[in-house]
Amino acid sequence: MFFRQKQMAYHAKPDKPDPIFAKMLQEPLGGQWGEISVMMTYLFQGWNCRGPQKYKDMIMDIGTEEIGHVEMLATMIARLLETSPIEQQEDMAKNSVVGAVMGGARVEDAIVAGMNPQHYIVTGLGSHPSDSVGNHWSSKYTVASGNLLADFRFNVTAESQGRLQVARLYNMTNDAGVRDMLSYLIARDTMHQNQWLAAIRELEEDGLDMTPVPANFPQELEKGEVAYQFLNHSEGMESQQGRWAQGPAPDGKGTFTYVDRPPAYTEDEGQLNPVDPRTYGTPPTPVPPIAAE
Repeated sequence: MFFRQKQMAYHAKPDKPDPIFAKMLQEPLGGQWGEISVMMTYLFQGWNCRGPQKYKDMIMDIGTEEIGHVEMLATMIARLLETSPIEQQEDMAKNSVVGAVMGGARVEDAIVAGMNPQHYIVTGLGSHPSDSVGNHWSSKYTVASGNLLADFRFNVTAESQGRLQVARLYNMTNDAGVRDMLSYLIARDTMHQNQWLAAIRELEEDGLDMTPVPANFPQELEKGEVAYQFLNHSEGMESQQGRWAQGPAPDGKGTFTYVDRPPAYTEDEGQLNPVDPRTYGTPPTPVPPIAAE
């Protein structure tokens, strides 16, 4: 059961309207690494969690927090769209970073090109669940596998990509109100990256899983001779210098070896056998027409 209080988690009020930046803010709202994605990812991970209660409670805490982040971004976008005086849009276009993104177009053309027409036509100057170029949010962006270690590793990636994008957006605006909200989101992403790294370590210390995931798959069923080989599948041998190409593997179960110019491990050339001629595919040799029934 969820309850909502009227106050948002943090301030979400710009100093002035800016429809161009409203379009950009759609990315951390409805993009692949946006707040809707992590919200839905964490909620489904929590709802599906069969592990110890401390993990489920932690996942639900952060999943519910992310609902508030979605509300903050949606509100900020709507407020950036409330009015759009031409002078304020010109000020936005003068921003050096945004100007570079616009590619040196005339201010008037850049304003028209930079605005999201759906913000007016579809949502009536409101936000919507899509990214900065109009792609609708997709549940394919979410990951909830039932394996907490695999999921928590994905969560570190999600928070890293999200923080990266919001940090870039911070440098694309001079609006103090927008920057204030973004600074809060960046700080929470700092916490969440550390949170998931701590949770990964605790899962391993609790003996619930370990590398390689899933740890309870019998490794004797693997093709063991290639399990710790680094295969040099491109020109150059610089990759041999890395930690991943020599010494003990992080799981403590094997030793890395470097294989330059790895061989094909089979004589199979991938040739296919003929199939039912009624599929009308191209056969290896000519075939007569199929007789009519």
